[in-house]
Amino acid sequence: MRALLSVFKPKGDRKLVSVVLRDDRVDVVSVRREAGSRPRVMFADSVEKLGNDESALEAVKRGMKLGECHCTTLLRRGDYQLIPTDIVDGPIEEAREAARWKLKDQVEFAVETAAIDLLPAPSHGRGGQAYAVLAPEASVGPLVRAFQAAGLVLTVVDLPEMSQRNLANLFEEEGRALATLIFDDDEGLLTFTMNGDLLIARHVEISARQLVAAGDERRSALFDRIELELQRSLDNFERMYSSLSLQRLLVAPLPGVDGLLGQLRSNLAIPVSELEIGSVLNIDLTPGLRDPMKQFQSLRALGAALREEVAA
Repeated sequence: MRALLSVFKPKGDRKLVSVVLRDDRVDVVSVRREAGSRPRVMFADSVEKLGNDESALEAVKRGMKLGECHCTTLLRRGDYQLIPTDIVDGPIEEAREAARWKLKDQVEFAVETAAIDLLPAPSHGRGGQAYAVLAPEASVGPLVRAFQAAGLVLTVVDLPEMSQRNLANLFEEEGRALATLIFDDDEGLLTFTMNGDLLIARHVEISARQLVAAGDERRSALFDRIELELQRSLDNFERMYSSLSLQRLLVAPLPGVDGLLGQLRSNLAIPVSELEIGSVLNIDLTPGLRDPMKQFQSLRALGAALREEVAA
């Protein structure tokens, strides 16, 4: 597999349904964008995962009648690497191949068969930059084949970072950067975005599972680690993008975990707000998303479903 086929750049202007595989469930979300109003969530559901990926996807297809839909999904943490690199002038195919060999010593898999794409990053006076996305065939191949075997049309394979960017874009103020922190089952992800562009992505090696399971003393220590990581990342952002104004930090709710928002508000120098999807999405058709646990489970799939299609 030489490039991410339509993987990060879908063809056409099709509406997508996000189908995101988790360890114990499959999250399925559809969003409709309507001119002059908030994006409307048409449905959002999670199905218990029984068996392997193929059987789980077959169950989703049957139960939700997705046979004619075009799907987007997300790679999992550890299945790819996102590496900042310089953009090479010239056709995009040549730029991809140049990045493949330039970054071969920074990945732990064979670049010859790896899927690769480039995500341009806005320079803001820092010179031409891009994120190179590299994923081994051992990660992308089985995922694509599972959708094919289930009879689902997989149009896009995307990244958690891009899903989070899509969500953050709904909260952004024109011309100002926004920091967003979301924890899921596996880790925390901090992104800095502006005008719909991903500027910086940082992984926080603390998961929602750890935070929920921790006792008071352990949780306090984890909060301190999160605060320290955020402060370092904020300092790094200021050094890299000193000309940009940072709007605030958005933190997604964590069911069963209290106190993090308050600690960050007390100790960080920027405004800290809770990420409230009801303020930017129309969820009248999916009132279940008002439940904190349901919202937590659906957040990554919601971001994936918000991907805006661009004609080829």
